[in-house]
Amino acid sequence: MRLPPLVKPVENLSNHEISRYSRHLLIPEVGLEGQKRLKSSKVLVIGAGGLGSPVLLYLAAAGVGTLGIVDFDVVDESNLQRQVIHGQSDTGRLKSESARDAINELNPYVRVQLHSERLETTNAIAIISAYDLVIDGTDNFATRYLVNDACVLTGKPYVWGSIFRFEGQVSVFWENAPAGMGLNYRDLYPEPPPSEMAPSCAEGGVLGILCASIGAMMATEAIKLITGIGETMLGRLAVYDALDMSYRFIPLQKAPVRTPITDLIDYQEFCGVDRPTNDSHIHIPVISARELKTLQEKGEQIQLIDVRGIEEWNIVHIEGATHIPKNQMMSTEVLATMNKEGFIVLHCKMGMRSRDVLVEMQKYGFTNVKSLDGGILAWIKDVDQSLPTY
Repeated sequence: MRLPPLVKPVENLSNHEISRYSRHLLIPEVGLEGQKRLKSSKVLVIGAGGLGSPVLLYLAAAGVGTLGIVDFDVVDESNLQRQVIHGQSDTGRLKSESARDAINELNPYVRVQLHSERLETTNAIAIISAYDLVIDGTDNFATRYLVNDACVLTGKPYVWGSIFRFEGQVSVFWENAPAGMGLNYRDLYPEPPPSEMAPSCAEGGVLGILCASIGAMMATEAIKLITGIGETMLGRLAVYDALDMSYRFIPLQKAPVRTPITDLIDYQEFCGVDRPTNDSHIHIPVISARELKTLQEKGEQIQLIDVRGIEEWNIVHIEGATHIPKNQMMSTEVLATMNKEGFIVLHCKMGMRSRDVLVEMQKYGFTNVKSLDGGILAWIKDVDQSLPTY
């Protein structure tokens, strides 16, 4: 959908800026006025990770006047496979600060505002209100719904993208769009999927270069919204498959039944975060990595079962563990072969998948099963630092 320019242009560009952005100025659809609009715009990018990295770099290079960055995380070496705004020397630094330094090096004419904090219901409205446009590059449903609802309440448009393994999606949402064409994220996802059906990139993986493909699309949509050129993705969902090198465009419409968004809610609860099942009364016995190590050293008879996928098992596993993937462990055939009274410890990467399996085992009468709290990452951190992390 073609939309009017989101911002008014600034009065002028300096000679240095004209030289820097000359390739934009030569494009009739952008020209001097479009570049002035970019300079006057304020864009908030939520997440300086896989998607935020290319978005921030390309919007900075394009001459967006003010870039806000929301990110409370620090750079980890595993980020560098896809989060190209950071480098090896940034490991351990706040991502927001690392991203700011990269932007300043790329384009000193861009003003960078840092929000080195977690986006919450208590601060989302205040932060988002200060910007013209929001770009959501987060990787969890709770934050996506928070961003959506805050943008609805503040009247801001936003560009949304997501990635997983080889596939990415992009769209534009703006409840207050002209001519009654407004849509928001809840028109695409009225309800969040069950938490166990929505693994993060940390659990499922992602092709690093996919971030560049989707991030470039998101940055392009931002520039179109700011300058008023082209047909935006409002009312359409782009689905990109890197393996097939294919794009699909799916029309979006307002949900048949819409609940008005009047305030912000508890999005962790809404998305069922940290609740492995709908049966909240079920007790989930856990054991820490140090406790497990102590029991092993005492000679306790423990069956340690790794419920991760084979790709993760091949990366690293705990000595003495048995590999039975989650989908197999939750099958009646496998559970029927196991001792219901035996001491069993389940583990995955971080603890969520093993808890799901534990709940299923409890339903079948297993009485002495525990989940390794924090998964194999906790084991590596607290017990055996010689093992690689991922």
